[in-house]
Amino acid sequence: MNDRGGVIVSGGGIGGLAAALAASRAGWEVRLFEGAPAFSEVGAGIQLGPNVVKVLHGWGLTEALQAVAAFPDRLQVCNAVSGQPLGELPLGDAMVQRYGAAYATVHRADLHRLLLSAVQQQDVKFHLGRPLQSFSQTAQAVTVQAGALEIEADALIGADGLWSTVRQRLLGDGLPRQTGHLAYRALLPQASLPAHLRSSHITAWLGPRLHVVHYPVRAGEWLNVVAIVQGQLEGDLDQWDHNHHAGELAAALAGTCTALQDLIAAIDGWRVWALCDRPPMAGAHQQAVGRVALLGDAAHPMLPYLAQGAGMALEDAAELGHALMQALDPAFDVPTMLQRYALNRWQRNARVQARALRNGQIFHADGLVRWGRDMALKLLGERLLDVPWLYGATPRQA
Repeated sequence: MNDRGGVIVSGGGIGGLAAALAASRAGWEVRLFEGAPAFSEVGAGIQLGPNVVKVLHGWGLTEALQAVAAFPDRLQVCNAVSGQPLGELPLGDAMVQRYGAAYATVHRADLHRLLLSAVQQQDVKFHLGRPLQSFSQTAQAVTVQAGALEIEADALIGADGLWSTVRQRLLGDGLPRQTGHLAYRALLPQASLPAHLRSSHITAWLGPRLHVVHYPVRAGEWLNVVAIVQGQLEGDLDQWDHNHHAGELAAALAGTCTALQDLIAAIDGWRVWALCDRPPMAGAHQQAVGRVALLGDAAHPMLPYLAQGAGMALEDAAELGHALMQALDPAFDVPTMLQRYALNRWQRNARVQARALRNGQIFHADGLVRWGRDMALKLLGERLLDVPWLYGATPRQA
């Protein structure tokens, strides 16, 4: 079978759905290829800074987000060993006044469903159970092969995640790197917890070679807990979701304060991921080549220490939609506009990746560095926790 035209998106996760939505809103015919036979999204909670919430507002998803997200009133940072508060950043109305949107926390599956619903209202054609296998491109078109299906299109967007097939075909730069960090994730109803363990804000506990973050999701009714420790996980890394025992996490957190120990002890089931990332891209020439561009984790997988992985994928999609809208003008061609998309994204993504890596070193510090971190947070907590260059951005949209 051979067909022609429009934009092909590879990947049906958050980045892929966002790309499909943005491209469709920009006026393009969109086909989305997803290897799984049905849409699904695993994982737990994610944080959406004001920069990301503004993207969703721009797509007309304000009410949909309000229905499923929580909007914490503050971020507080504590010493995981002593339990002592270190610093605090007001969120809620303070974020709205400063950056034009709130700070939201949402379950990954809820955000995925929100985007899927929005895409289904557009004229997007889905190809489920058809993983993209290969592609080739000329100056005039890109041709995609997925099983017996062959489609010729104007552009291909690789939004197929950490183990991106599109990236491997486009750049051939090897597999993601192991970071030596393990993320234990749990999600549970707040009603199942004692009152003193329930929360309406974000709390980060910083300890030697570890940290724990918890915050409300699902309109505040559930609590998301993430514990990240330094260590190795046996097994194949491409099987990224593993079952693990709570006892191993409890051992890793031995020596932390009573409040944190009580929270961890209240959780029975954990899922664990071995965290991987890639170095930041060296330039726009890697994020877009001809008629093929990368988006989200396919382009810039990052550690979660700035809570912007999903956010950068949504920002990418917004900028992509703007570029594709301009590409409809006869004065512009698709490769030029995809390169402009890459030029407008790669440096910001690289900066976020670098900041996330640095945050991880600070969060997990020990010795004198840990002492200096705690003193700095006590003196300059709000100033250090706020990130104006990140939260204040307003991505362009179609």
